[in-house]
Amino acid sequence: MQDHLLQNYDYSLPQELIATHPASPRESAKLLVYNRKNDTIIHTDFWHFFDFIAPDTLFVLNNTKVIKARLFGKKLNKGILGGRVEVFYHRPLQHNRFLVQIRGKVQEETRIVFTDSFSLKVCKLLDSGFREVEFLFHNTKASIQEVLTQIDLLGHVPLPPYIKRQDQKLDESEYQSVFAQESGAVAAPTASLHFSDISYLQSHYDHCFVTLHVGAGTFLSVETQDIRNHTIHTESFSITQASWEKISNSNNILCVGTTSARVVEYLYANPPHFSSPSLQGECNIFLHPLNPPQKLNALLTNFHLPKSTLIMLVSSLVGRKKCLDLYAEAIKHKYRFYSYGDGMLIL
Repeated sequence: MQDHLLQNYDYSLPQELIATHPASPRESAKLLVYNRKNDTIIHTDFWHFFDFIAPDTLFVLNNTKVIKARLFGKKLNKGILGGRVEVFYHRPLQHNRFLVQIRGKVQEETRIVFTDSFSLKVCKLLDSGFREVEFLFHNTKASIQEVLTQIDLLGHVPLPPYIKRQDQKLDESEYQSVFAQESGAVAAPTASLHFSDISYLQSHYDHCFVTLHVGAGTFLSVETQDIRNHTIHTESFSITQASWEKISNSNNILCVGTTSARVVEYLYANPPHFSSPSLQGECNIFLHPLNPPQKLNALLTNFHLPKSTLIMLVSSLVGRKKCLDLYAEAIKHKYRFYSYGDGMLIL
């Protein structure tokens, strides 16, 4: 048993199998179906996805909405604007402060100007490399809603670092699920990108929505050789009492994406107490073969980076060796990998 060693979650991927654009139409993407009960693989596509789904399945979908988290501004130094600076917005903190990354060196009190009316001030340099900032709108500390509005106007789609191109107009719609509703993610819940609409799903299956705002921490590498020593990133979630009741009472849950899976498993391990119709919190569950899921039954997911927490999550369902075998099978059949790539259904 070597499931705790980071090096054992590695695999080699030909560069040409990294998807840089989405499949069009979305359902034309390939789908690898793995049935755990009889250890069988079927190669198909998303047009045939529902052929494999039992009628009593509860779909759990993440309705987070990707924001245009990449901003470009200029440093203000003694009243003079300098060169262009990239700012990557992450999430709100308390007291109208926000967590960001800034490319290049900055100091506390550094001002970065985006427009005549919108700028930021660096308040604190964190050891993690992140920066705590205030955004200013018309020279007044900006609220969360004002910041999100300006980001939507000025920002760029935060394509993952392995997509080696600038964002394009098509990414504004394609790097977004068709049921995206709650703004706050800086990366897409990519399994959801395979649906052009969910009218068939809604009319034929029970379903519910959760919100998990995918953070850039999803791309952070695991730094410890023993994965059990890794401190996983946290991500903000919310769920309604009605959704939780459906999840609690279901015996056949299909999570669309690793993000939905994390919410389901986090709440199953930490049963919520509702004092209002909805609940918010921070999800920090780390699923891997030594900490497998307890509630979900099936998972729809994309193909993930080597040695990532996401491939470990997939391994928690099928076992590490079987996961790597499935990835090798996908490579053999020239599946497209990562965010804009093809998918795998684990039953």
